[in-house]
Amino acid sequence: MTVMEQFRNWLAGAMPDWAAYILAFIVGVVAILIFALVMIIVFVYIERRVVGRFQVRLGPNRCGPEGIFQLIADAIKVFGKEDIVPSKGDFWVHFLAPIVTFVPALMIFAVVPFHRGAVFTDLDVGILYVVAISSISVVGIFMAGWGSNNKYSLIAALRAVAQAVSYELPVVLSVVGVILLTGTLSLNKIVEVQTIPLFLLTPLGFLIFFLGTMAEINRSPFDLLEAESEIVAGYQMEYSGMKWVLFYMGEYGHALAASSIITTLFLSGWKGPLLPPFLWFLIKVLIVFFIFMWARATVPRLRVDQLTAFAWKCLLPMALINLVLIAAEVIWFPEMLPWMMVVVNFAVAGVLILLWSRLFALGGGRVEV
Repeated sequence: MTVMEQFRNWLAGAMPDWAAYILAFIVGVVAILIFALVMIIVFVYIERRVVGRFQVRLGPNRCGPEGIFQLIADAIKVFGKEDIVPSKGDFWVHFLAPIVTFVPALMIFAVVPFHRGAVFTDLDVGILYVVAISSISVVGIFMAGWGSNNKYSLIAALRAVAQAVSYELPVVLSVVGVILLTGTLSLNKIVEVQTIPLFLLTPLGFLIFFLGTMAEINRSPFDLLEAESEIVAGYQMEYSGMKWVLFYMGEYGHALAASSIITTLFLSGWKGPLLPPFLWFLIKVLIVFFIFMWARATVPRLRVDQLTAFAWKCLLPMALINLVLIAAEVIWFPEMLPWMMVVVNFAVAGVLILLWSRLFALGGGRVEV
């Protein structure tokens, strides 16, 4: 029984059943909202400071001790900006786009386990829920490009659709490998059955999921829909004020959700020695996000043709091979020792990465898009 179910049963003893369900729902939503907003603020501050160090500069360091109040100053500045809607744009599409982009990032946390039983709702098909909800944000981005009535914004929106379609397939196939190893679609049970982190048992699946997720949440080097040198900041160019803030928060909200899902699927979630489970969960989430920052600061942005070629020529075939390998091990070698599987799968991953880097090129030269 999850914490939310225990809380709802306790409320049911003091009030009608319908009121207990509503109050428990409100408490859960507020808790998720507070957690997400606080972590987004932490992520923004950490990324500014860490990327500053990568780029041999200090980052925010004037507004408050170590620049901790810089985000507050930025918020005051943004709140004072005028909300402008293009005269020939679609008002309602333009208005709803930031909401459609930001809200799915919060909805993902409904099935993320922060502790044993500490989950808003333990769905039996939790991983399918995550895949479905995470795909909605691209609709918001497309709405922003269409509703702005701006060619550059529309180009970014079309890139977002192509990027989502391209990378959704390898991401889902890598998730299927996790389902085969654990025998469940519940995120809570996936964590509980991990005696060792699954990134050791399926390193290739972990790498594919990590890279595909980076592309889906538009983190550099996959941020083609915000390429300033090509499309002048892309889909959010016609946005200002609070609407622009929602897009900004949506980007970090999806980064937080992606870090949480990677932690849950491949890093044993809240499991760990000595420290409290929730603290272990936060530590692993921050480590994953640090790798996101590291990639942003060091890897150059791909071209749009390289972006799609990387998904279809590299990640998708490797995801299929990884799925066949995991299925064969589960069916034919069910009693294989975990550490033997670790050695075999790491060797296969290394060989495949080496071969694919030699056999397939992403293309060079100048491409006009």
